[in-house]
Amino acid sequence: QVQLVESGGGLVQPGGSLRLSCTTSGIIFRIYTMGWYRQAPGKQRELVASITSSGTTNNVAAVAGRFTISRDNAKNTVFLQMNSLLPEDTAVYYCNAKFPTKPDYWGQGTQVTVSS
Repeated sequence: QVQLVESGGGLVQPGGSLRLSCTTSGIIFRIYTMGWYRQAPGKQRELVASITSSGTTNNVAAVAGRFTISRDNAKNTVFLQMNSLLPEDTAVYYCNAKFPTKPDYWGQGTQVTVSS
């Protein structure tokens, strides 16, 4: 059974930081491209950052220079370090695992709220 379990969300003031974690089981983690997506109320889910099996990262422009994705293959875990958080970063953040010829896998999501 495949499981992706996110943690690390919460309430933070503007300018603050959070570190999200997504621990997986049931997949060969090291071969998957891992991604973080977010969905704000009334908006579509959008990609935030991704990291390939070889460690190549990609961030969307809205978070460039503020968010960093990384992975620890020994722990089957992907991270999202979020710095200089803005109110517009408020959303539910989802972990995603992608591999060609396999279905996408998703976590249950973790709420991030940026507010003073």
